[in-house]
Amino acid sequence: MIENKKPSVLGLKRSFGFGDRLGLATPGHMAAVAGTPYLPIFAQQSIRELHRTTRQPEEVMKAAVMAVEKGNWTKPWGADADHLQTREDVLRMAQAGFTFFTIDPSAHVNNNADSMPEETLSDTYQQLVTDNKLTDSDLVNRYMGQSFEMGNGFTISFDNLNQLLRAIVKYGAALVHTKAMYQWITEACGPNQFEVEMSVDETETPTSPPEHLFVGLELKRMGVKVVSLAPRFVGDFEKGIDYKGAIFEFEEQYRQHIAIAKYCGPYKLSIHSGSDKFSIYPIIGRLSGELLHVKTAGTSYLEALRVICRTDKKLFREIIEFCRDRFEIDKRTYHVSAELTAVPEQLEDNDLENWYLENEAGRQILHVTFGSVLRGGSTCAGANFKELILENLTKYDQLYLEVLRQHLGKHIRLLLSEVD
Repeated sequence: MIENKKPSVLGLKRSFGFGDRLGLATPGHMAAVAGTPYLPIFAQQSIRELHRTTRQPEEVMKAAVMAVEKGNWTKPWGADADHLQTREDVLRMAQAGFTFFTIDPSAHVNNNADSMPEETLSDTYQQLVTDNKLTDSDLVNRYMGQSFEMGNGFTISFDNLNQLLRAIVKYGAALVHTKAMYQWITEACGPNQFEVEMSVDETETPTSPPEHLFVGLELKRMGVKVVSLAPRFVGDFEKGIDYKGAIFEFEEQYRQHIAIAKYCGPYKLSIHSGSDKFSIYPIIGRLSGELLHVKTAGTSYLEALRVICRTDKKLFREIIEFCRDRFEIDKRTYHVSAELTAVPEQLEDNDLENWYLENEAGRQILHVTFGSVLRGGSTCAGANFKELILENLTKYDQLYLEVLRQHLGKHIRLLLSEVD
């Protein structure tokens, strides 16, 4: 009898989220994570992805549960209701049995705080107080002049008024929304166990260590217990490709973020857009220890297209043509740097996989257009792309399992660095 056929909370154990936009990837995800210390989240889908894939939360859950039962998976696994922004989002996912709730208050983050002149910063703060959009009407006096020692000689002091005001203006309203979301999750789950993540990764400016400390301290003061937090790290975490930025700077700041997570929680640091960030995985794994959660989603879809490329070149070419037509429109909702001109329009069959599944621009062209492909995209003859892709992956299920095992297994191997 399978003991863990339903999702559960995973707690402060290192974990890995496997997004599955087609409902057929869990066997490959199980193969990638088997025998490693990472606990998996097999059912992971955001509200945005549900809309773009025309799936329902119950459908996502059912696909994961069936794969777990068929694959005789016996370890704990989780289900992540990702990037939730409203009470309706929460109720919808809780009713489907999700156990991990990612609060996304990014709409309430003030991305202009970093560039505000002093007078504007002060006026904005006062307006937040007047509008009752802060967790405390006197946050300045609560933190100004305070120092926090987090071990190993690492101390953060709020001794600069403008720095403190920027943190409050930037994240104050987001914290209020996070508290409301937390209460809605608590009510929706009732007696059932659940865990919560706060995510501010989809914002325009990085979360500095002092800003992270402010957020972490406020969450604790408000009684919002998070199992993980996703800051907006320095550098660029673009979809489907490796990290862009100064690796030394990332490591220096990541070390501070981990110390803050231990001090304010402890809670895990969550790496969003975590697919294919191979150059920094050893750093993340070495510094994080158990306090790590990594989220991937689009990379499993790209590996599905790798199977199509290897087994049905005609279909793959039609998908490419469709994606190139949609790219300029679809990329508007993503943080990507790819340009169509970076990939030749005319390619030999033997070059398709390299240009579209190994090349950064090609990967992003396919990545950001997944919603258009799966939501009504069709061949020149009118055949539905989604149906054809699902049919192909069902036929070549072992190949899909193998490419997922290899690609996502590489992610986990690089994360398994020795802890500092």
